Amino acid sequence: MGRLIAIVLGAAAGGGFPQWNCRCPVCALAWAGDARVKPRTQASLAVSADGEQWVLLNAAPDLRAQLQATPALQPRKAPRHSPIAAVVLTGAEIDQTAGLLTLRERQAFALYGTAETLAAVAANPMFNALASDVVARRPVAIGGGFDLPGGLTAELFAVPGKVPLYLEGGNPDLAREGEANVGIALAAGGRRLLFVPGAAKVTPALRERLSAADVILFDGTLFTDNEMIASGTGEKSGRRMGHMPIDGEGGSLGELAGLAARRIYIHINNTNPILVDGSAERRTVAAAGWEIAEDGLRIEV
Repeated sequence: MGRLIAIVLGAAAGGGFPQWNCRCPVCALAWAGDARVKPRTQASLAVSADGEQWVLLNAAPDLRAQLQATPALQPRKAPRHSPIAAVVLTGAEIDQTAGLLTLRERQAFALYGTAETLAAVAANPMFNALASDVVARRPVAIGGGFDLPGGLTAELFAVPGKVPLYLEGGNPDLAREGEANVGIALAAGGRRLLFVPGAAKVTPALRERLSAADVILFDGTLFTDNEMIASGTGEKSGRRMGHMPIDGEGGSLGELAGLAARRIYIHINNTNPILVDGSAERRTVAAAGWEIAEDGLRIEV
């Protein structure tokens, strides 16, 4: 024990890549089987300190396929077993929570999240399929450390963002700092990994926290703020959706320049040209020291 292991279960934003109903230039390459792009499922990580008990960071709608592709998370004992000991949520968006319904066959695990996130889950009666006598729901305060199975310690921290789309109403606060959108800091053996799949901006406090990490998996949703508008695939900018762009003024490339940590973009939208190996955008982020997450990537620190 003492090492920190992470497996990227999914690297894409909501909808996955290619998105089922999209033929934007990047998705068109995927549908054509172009070797320069790799399909990706929706964003989630599996983490462990002992290689035996695993914690999921978010439960994507693609979770069943992700489990099939990840031997470390498959049952090892008859008649029923799972190495998944806990799930930690960064929010209550559909692409963060829908996969919980995959885990409804009365297998014990603990579900962690802020009180606001767990309340949103509780308000949807479908999630009553996760029987309370089997799946313990454990609210966590922002900034308070807590232990996870297998020797991991964790902390949830506020990240500028917004409430889930289905809760936002007509005039949402797009850079709210509260319980609705959080990052996760994980530690084992003196090593730290931070998972921030959604960030509307980088505050001084967030940059300071990121500067202390060994590995960062950070919001890479869009390369440019108006990417979906320009491609005709949407009417909202990235910032309107609660995601800062990678490039341009106030983008993460500039805001996070100079960090010593291993930096990996995750939660990548299907329109984002960094998904294309050899693209100018991919070369730009690589030159700045960033990697692009893909399903199955194993990280050990």
